[in-house]
Amino acid sequence: MAPDFLLWLERTTGSIALHESLWVYPIVESVHVLTLCLFLGTAVMVDLRLLGVVLRRVPVSEVLTRLRPWMMAGFAVMIVSGGLLFYAIPVRTYLNIFFRIKVALLALTGINAWIFHRSIYLSVAEWDLALVAPRRARAAGAASLFLWAFIVVAGRMIAYNWFDPPEVH
Repeated sequence: MAPDFLLWLERTTGSIALHESLWVYPIVESVHVLTLCLFLGTAVMVDLRLLGVVLRRVPVSEVLTRLRPWMMAGFAVMIVSGGLLFYAIPVRTYLNIFFRIKVALLALTGINAWIFHRSIYLSVAEWDLALVAPRRARAAGAASLFLWAFIVVAGRMIAYNWFDPPEVH
């Protein structure tokens, strides 16, 4: 059963208008996917650099400095558009097992990024020019790639939830 707040949210004028809109909902969904591509494309480049697969002669700090603005812009718009998608169908989305998996994976991805930036990356000056980053940095990059791949799959599966209770509308 969905929390009362989500039942109320689903009945708001904005939620109903967004969900039933012929143009706005598909545009928001498209913006969400496009900014996911922007964010994920740049994040993958950083992760692959950490793994020593691409841009090996470019310092890690330079790759991150150049791509960070694009990553952050993509991430910000992706979060806002994702929030709007949730707002349009809050009860069904909340009850969807794939949405819950996606949220859990997003939390793990956030923890991975936080640990990387608060510990491993603090010593980047020592390994910035290495063709292959230290084991912990590579592990953070690999974890990021793995988690984001599953976030994308879980996000896509939200539309095809075979486990919806019959009474959910």
